[in-house]
Amino acid sequence: MANHRGRPGAVRKNARKGSTKGTGGHNRRRLEGKGPTPKAEDRTYHPAHQRKKAREAAAKRAAGPKLRGILKQPEGFELVAGRNPVYEAVLSGIPYERVFLVSSMTNDERVAEVARAAMANGTPLVEVTRAELDKMTDGQVHQGIAIEVPPHSYVQLEDLVDHVEESGRPGLIVALDSVTDPHNLGAVMRSAAAFRANGVLIPERRSASVNATVWKVSAGAVARIPVARETNLVRSLKDMQKRGYFVVGLAGDADADVSGVDLADVPLVLVTGSEGGGLSRLVRETCDVVASIPIDGETESLNAAVATGIALYQIDQKRRNL
Repeated sequence: MANHRGRPGAVRKNARKGSTKGTGGHNRRRLEGKGPTPKAEDRTYHPAHQRKKAREAAAKRAAGPKLRGILKQPEGFELVAGRNPVYEAVLSGIPYERVFLVSSMTNDERVAEVARAAMANGTPLVEVTRAELDKMTDGQVHQGIAIEVPPHSYVQLEDLVDHVEESGRPGLIVALDSVTDPHNLGAVMRSAAAFRANGVLIPERRSASVNATVWKVSAGAVARIPVARETNLVRSLKDMQKRGYFVVGLAGDADADVSGVDLADVPLVLVTGSEGGGLSRLVRETCDVVASIPIDGETESLNAAVATGIALYQIDQKRRNL
């Protein structure tokens, strides 16, 4: 019987078949996928992407033009803006570092006067666009002109009192207790200058400081009225009492009438509290007398600056003959 060994075509050439190159792994990349699906707003063909671009463009327009480096203010510096505030501030002698001016405003007489004063003092004039000045003043009404004012120079209370004593007249100091509105501080300083007060005393905390708003409201009185800024108002009032000052607080619920307090010939501190809270407890306890300004019963209270102005007027009338 013939076997398969006698038939060459039936002979297996290799008894064991080894590994050969196949197609395994060719589709592995397809199985891995394309990663997480991008957000709709990141797909350029999606309507959400167009809405995102529109929002970014609107935000860029709202931000306005980027300020040039020369237009940036050093830390602590303020801008006084507007024709009248700038004009009055410059006439009053306020120190200022630069004048920012829109060229189209040079025909205005007040603006031209400020420019002439700046050139006479060697103060730089910086030409700006209206859009740049809009951004610099945070949208305030600048009328094409602004001046850069350095941080206010406060005086020491002791130096202020010493200067008053040298004048030979009984001193008159206005102290503000927790008055945080710069508009009120500016109005008080304007009244203090009008009624011959010697200075203003404010605490460092919970109080408005002298800034561009105060300069504007005071109409230049900041340059004429020294401001002392002390850490502790109660301690400062007690120190002044030791130097012979009589401390009068203003409060709507006081029994005494401020017009009846005859203190024309003694050094005086007039203390006004905030419109909402009035005098704080410790300040009120420190006062030698607390007085009120009689008003119509249907009116709840007076603005802090208005009350101070009325009291200063009455004190000034009593001192006219001194």
